[in-house]
Amino acid sequence: MSEREGAGTVRHAIAGFTRPGFEPVSEAFIENFERRGELGAACCVYLRGEKVVDLWGGIRNEETGEPWEEDTMALVHSTTKGMAGLAMALAHSRGLLDYDEHVSTYWPEFAQQGKGRITVRQLLSHQAGLFALDERPVRSLVADPDQLAVVLARQKPAWPPGERQAYHAITIGFYESELLRRVDPGHRTLGRFFHEEIATPLGIDFYIRLPEEIPDSRLAPLRTASMLGAMVGMPLPLVLPILNPRSRIRRALLGSELPAESDHVYARNLEVPAGGGVGTARAMARAYGVFATGGSELGLREETLRQLMSPAVRPVHGFRDECLKVEIQLSLGFAKPSPRNPFAHPSAFGFPGAGGSSGFADPHAGIGYAYIPNRMGTHLQDPREAALRQAMYRSIGEPDPYRA
Repeated sequence: MSEREGAGTVRHAIAGFTRPGFEPVSEAFIENFERRGELGAACCVYLRGEKVVDLWGGIRNEETGEPWEEDTMALVHSTTKGMAGLAMALAHSRGLLDYDEHVSTYWPEFAQQGKGRITVRQLLSHQAGLFALDERPVRSLVADPDQLAVVLARQKPAWPPGERQAYHAITIGFYESELLRRVDPGHRTLGRFFHEEIATPLGIDFYIRLPEEIPDSRLAPLRTASMLGAMVGMPLPLVLPILNPRSRIRRALLGSELPAESDHVYARNLEVPAGGGVGTARAMARAYGVFATGGSELGLREETLRQLMSPAVRPVHGFRDECLKVEIQLSLGFAKPSPRNPFAHPSAFGFPGAGGSSGFADPHAGIGYAYIPNRMGTHLQDPREAALRQAMYRSIGEPDPYRA
């Protein structure tokens, strides 16, 4: 697809554009509908600050048959973590926090239950042993930041800091937000900080706290996968824990249901910063593209970008995650490329989400990339996303080591 509108017809028109040379991405996008069961989706790529791919198409609402439009937004689950990580990085860049300082330096109450020596880096890298809460994060608790802070502070960690990595699937966002409230002069939550300091300056449609005024007609309801289908795509060591309500991963996921529990398509005025983000692929690609090219639009310091690009710090017992049961490298709020997950150059940082969405910054290539579907896939590494990402790297002449 060259720089033209409306190319392709797959149930509903595929729209948008690709710059010359990026035709493999549009071909992969169309193939996702023809061969990989895509319902509705969007993909966007920025290269060295220039938008080179912006595609959308298919069906936004399966019940009504309404098409996915240019401004359609969808829930991206854990891909939200990457946007939250950008907010925390901006706080670091402005001198509000130090990654290697103790969390309790900024939040004294956090030191309860032996947490006094947990560093910000360990917390943001899922090495604090705080992957679950003893008190279930119901909507009323999550909607009250002051009360939630009390619950977070009194939680006992599962092990000493830096000893093991365990995916803080939902809790990491709550801890990030409270830490940010403590260090921000305006005491803003993470969702508000992101909106005012990243989304508004960049003019992007991404919300960590979806406001009431966003109409349902802009939102793509998700078609969820069956439990059986999801288990087929999971690594075998994760299948049994998923079935056990007392397992680490099931406990870690408590609260993940909140963003979709609403009379609307998605919940409004509720912050779940680890899994409740709603937005466009264009918004995520733009934000990552800014960070991939130095972040001058946001005043990002070179030191902060260097930290994000650096390798993940290995916990004592290695990167095999105690919740996910696979090896994955997590660092400063992001997932990092690794030998087991080589999605980009080693200096890249981003996050995938349940169902197939993904976004990342690749400073080596100058890339900001994002993909959002509304039919949830069943693989930890979604084949639709992989096809788009690999086509993108082929388009810029990067070699196969980026293949997942």
